[in-house]
Amino acid sequence: MLINTKLPLNIDYLQKQDQTFSLSGMTWTDYEKFNSEEYSGYRISYFNRVITLVSPSKNHERIAQTIAILICAYCRKFNLLYFPMGSTRLENKPLAGKEPDVSFAFNTDKDIPDLVIEVIFSSGSIDDLNKYKAIGVKEVWFWKNNKITFYELQSEGYTEITHSKSLSNLTSEILEKFVNQGLTKSPLIIEAEFIEEISEF
Repeated sequence: MLINTKLPLNIDYLQKQDQTFSLSGMTWTDYEKFNSEEYSGYRISYFNRVITLVSPSKNHERIAQTIAILICAYCRKFNLLYFPMGSTRLENKPLAGKEPDVSFAFNTDKDIPDLVIEVIFSSGSIDDLNKYKAIGVKEVWFWKNNKITFYELQSEGYTEITHSKSLSNLTSEILEKFVNQGLTKSPLIIEAEFIEEISEF
């Protein structure tokens, strides 16, 4: 934890919020020193000489895992080959590095995923699109304040879209309807209801 119980803070509140720490004036060499083994559990990114560490909260992880579960359910339903990449570090040395909350390649395995997902509680922002643009990720989803927004990388940058390019016919509206239940319901129940809904596609 970036913030520990010895500090005079409301720890119960912090468990529901992400903790972040940023270092400016850093180099790519500095970034490479933050290996995932030593900093297990953190999401670490690099862009414009800033290294950012995020310690995801329990709520953050629940939303991220719910999204991942529903993506897998969609792929099984429509027999779409998928390759989970989780929080694999994505890089375009020395411009940008990012560890997403969730990521997938589809149809064939790839070094750069077709889709990444970012969950935003008290950390992260739409500015992360600049990192993913530098890396070359085709589609990015953001969950923030119970809303999911889809973005597609085009020649001029990311454009907001309503239908996923990776998962045909899936809309952000349908997905967020089920993802937002992730804080109160078991994924087993959510997945069953989601499959029933998308069976109408």
